[in-house]
Amino acid sequence: MTTRYDSAYHAPVLVEEILALFAGASRALDCTLGGGGHAAAMLDAGMDVTGIDRDNAAIAEASRRLQPASHERRFRAVRGNYADADELLPADARFDAILLDLGVSSHQIDDESRGFSFRAGAPLGGAMDWTGEPVTGEGRREMEGSPVSGHPSSVAHWHSAAEFLSHAPLAKLQSAFHDYADEPKAARLAREIEHRRAHRRFAISDDLVGAIRAVLGPRSGPSDFARLFQAVRIAVNDELGGLERALPALRDRLTSQGVLAVIAYHSGEDRLVKRAFREWASSCVCPPKQPVCTCRGRPLGTLLTRKPIIANDAEIEHNVRARSAHLRAFRRED
Repeated sequence: MTTRYDSAYHAPVLVEEILALFAGASRALDCTLGGGGHAAAMLDAGMDVTGIDRDNAAIAEASRRLQPASHERRFRAVRGNYADADELLPADARFDAILLDLGVSSHQIDDESRGFSFRAGAPLGGAMDWTGEPVTGEGRREMEGSPVSGHPSSVAHWHSAAEFLSHAPLAKLQSAFHDYADEPKAARLAREIEHRRAHRRFAISDDLVGAIRAVLGPRSGPSDFARLFQAVRIAVNDELGGLERALPALRDRLTSQGVLAVIAYHSGEDRLVKRAFREWASSCVCPPKQPVCTCRGRPLGTLLTRKPIIANDAEIEHNVRARSAHLRAFRRED
């Protein structure tokens, strides 16, 4: 199974399900543009699309792919972090459909120079807002502006996984492994990293793999590496913090009857989305024992997905990344 929205850069997941949720929409915001697969599908469905991405390579690929729509003024790309949408977009911009496809693209994983991989010898990079410069792992920075359209990020973050592992406080390391990887030996792993970096800074994937094997044992393998490398990536990019900040801001960018859809691949992301959507769909969010309602006293909209939408077997066979995708959606009602 292949789809016409796949590309060498990335294969978008749950495309038909997204289009069904966005039926009737005319203005869409793709907050995680990637290779432009979802944006291409939305353009084909008659929507005008604004795309946001932190990654210069993604902006370049999507802009090349969607150039005809750009010439027709139906597509524009903005470089930046979707968590800063209020700063990146015009104050009066509203959308009938907003999409967040979280996680990393196939291209980011496959390109070893990006540092998302645990393949032997790969650099410990993992920063989403890559400018094309070699990964060095030194220093902290804030996101540069975009030659397309963009705005500096308001949130400082680690430059790379190498810097995070070499310099983050012990408590930050332990929290990342415990909270983002559900690792029972998070404290031991953090101490092992602290011990090793006292002699030599972390630079390549082998350094972290060696620490993991020292704590989890020689039988630890790719599933453990994938889980713990993902935890480091989430910490480096402040992915859960950015998502938590972004959700209410994006909700407020919806038109009446507009739909916000989120595809999550990590249980922490999915929990944040589920709780936010359920709260917005509730008429009262006061503490249970509070005698008088003092909150908004009305729902902000409707939960469209009581349970997450997942990919079917055919899509998973075609794109294994779709296996962990959980799609949830909320419709705003004024």
